[in-house]
Amino acid sequence: MVLAKESIPLDLDKIAWLFARSLTVVTSLLEKYEIDPTKIGRLEVGSETVIDKSKSIKTFLMQIFEEYGNTDIEGVDSTNACYGGTAALFNCVNWVESTSWDGRYGLVVCTDSAVYAEGPARPTGGAAAVAMLIGPNAPITFESKFRGSHMSHVYDFYKPNLASEYPVVDGKLSQTCYLMALDFCYKHFCDKFEKLQGRPFSISDAGYFVFHSPYNKLVQKSFARLFFNDFLRNASYIDEGAKGKLAPFSDLSNDESYQSRDLEKASQLVAKHLYDSKVQPSTLIPKQAGNMYTASLYAAFASLLHNKHNSLAGKRVVMFSYGSGLTATIFSLKLQDGQHPFNLSNIAKVMNISEKLKLRYEFPPEKFVDTMKLMEHRYGAKEFVSSKDSSLLLPGTYYLTEVDSKYRRFYARKA
Repeated sequence: MVLAKESIPLDLDKIAWLFARSLTVVTSLLEKYEIDPTKIGRLEVGSETVIDKSKSIKTFLMQIFEEYGNTDIEGVDSTNACYGGTAALFNCVNWVESTSWDGRYGLVVCTDSAVYAEGPARPTGGAAAVAMLIGPNAPITFESKFRGSHMSHVYDFYKPNLASEYPVVDGKLSQTCYLMALDFCYKHFCDKFEKLQGRPFSISDAGYFVFHSPYNKLVQKSFARLFFNDFLRNASYIDEGAKGKLAPFSDLSNDESYQSRDLEKASQLVAKHLYDSKVQPSTLIPKQAGNMYTASLYAAFASLLHNKHNSLAGKRVVMFSYGSGLTATIFSLKLQDGQHPFNLSNIAKVMNISEKLKLRYEFPPEKFVDTMKLMEHRYGAKEFVSSKDSSLLLPGTYYLTEVDSKYRRFYARKA
């Protein structure tokens, strides 16, 4: 995993960051787990950043595998706002579970840099790249039958101007869409769980919940929304005190409930004790690194592994993935302690999240604003050479060296 907090070196543009960190996390995963590159049979990339209108990011990553003579790798990119990483993950999992699987590993890369024009959204931006290995006998397994999705046509967040990297955002609508999609997904998820298990699902049936996190306040609202849904469904774990606080809102329509500040406050209050135990352990990286688009949900899951790796065996983790426009899914994972090097404690050790967060460099806001202006100027540019100053980069990190007259990008790896 690679993390950044609004600290992109001045000689990198957004596209350079995307390629460089994708190369870095894939190489890092292969090396740290001693995975033979010829044992990768499918590579899927999830990103909402369109670098080329025809060439996928995955093809750029193939240079890692071509060196070992492995060009027999399926998969390309998946794109729909922050949901692309989940689509890529499902594609790899479905491949491993299918008759098409040839016995090799799948590899998923979620990579994005969330940047905004000047305004209130800009401070929420962040960046990350996450790589995930998919294969049999894993310590993190899918409960594939328990999955609920919601897809709809909405203009809440989109990028219609190909000459700019900044999105068009309707913040209020986007928040309502997020909560609406959560409601639909949770209903479908609960219906499938009850049909297959013969009993209702509620928050008490999962050890932890992990949410796509544009900003942490929305995560708090979302978990409280699930609590309110359980109240409406008369879940047995909800005590009389909580029922009394939520009862005044039971007759609200869905549209009314999305706009009710009083419901929002009351549901967060009664759900807080469960939020602290079931959600808060997954919020470390999203709080520290900001929105990471496709990588956001999986950086949150990495936070959970980091904080609770010694006590996750046997636990169910419910994940909510949302992408504007809109696409959303709730799905379920079951964790167990695998064999080294794929046991949960070693995975947490390899990720080394605490140290990576400590190694970040802070820049003053003024320098960040200057960096953004430079990125705007360089967006889509060609024929330039970077300063090659890699002093702030860790060993093993890829960085841009040149963009030639045909827009071709070249990278080096810090020794």
